[in-house]
Amino acid sequence: MNNRIREHRARLRLTQDELARKVNVRRETIVFLEQNRYNPSLRLAYDLAKVFGMAIEELFIFEEDRE
Repeated sequence: MNNRIREHRARLRLTQDELARKVNVRRETIVFLEQNRYNPSLRLAYDLAKVFGMAIEELFIFEEDRE
């Protein structure tokens, strides 16, 4: 799963720490999310989407395995 967190965080001129505080997680969680090294809980995905004023599906891109 990929995401557009870094792009939208920059658009709002938020630091990773500021975004982390808004959604009640550690800054490291935001770092891992932006690096696509962590899949968020549904609650965290909802909170992030709410901060950015968009639907979860617009923020997170799920790519199915195609074989």
